[in-house]
Amino acid sequence: MNAAEVERQIQAGMPGSRVRVQSDDDTHFEALVIAPQFAGKRPLQRHQLVYATLGSAVGREIHALSIQAHTPEEWAARGGT
Repeated sequence: MNAAEVERQIQAGMPGSRVRVQSDDDTHFEALVIAPQFAGKRPLQRHQLVYATLGSAVGREIHALSIQAHTPEEWAARGGT
C-alpha cells in the first residue's frame, strides 16, 4: 500500500476531509487529516476514526501510522491552508 492509497482510503471513509499522507517506505506513514467529524472528539477518538477507515490494513500493509488530526477550525487557527 502506498501513501496515495492510504490517503484515498481515509478520504473515502471520512467524506469532506482533507488528507495528506507521506511515507518513505510504504509501510510507515504520516497522515495529516483535517475533518469536521473531529469536532468535539478527544485525540484518541479522532485517531480511532482514522484507523477505522483503514480497517485490516493497519497491522498488515500499514505497520505504523502517525496522525495529526484537526477540525477545519483548529487547522485555520494554526495558520494552515
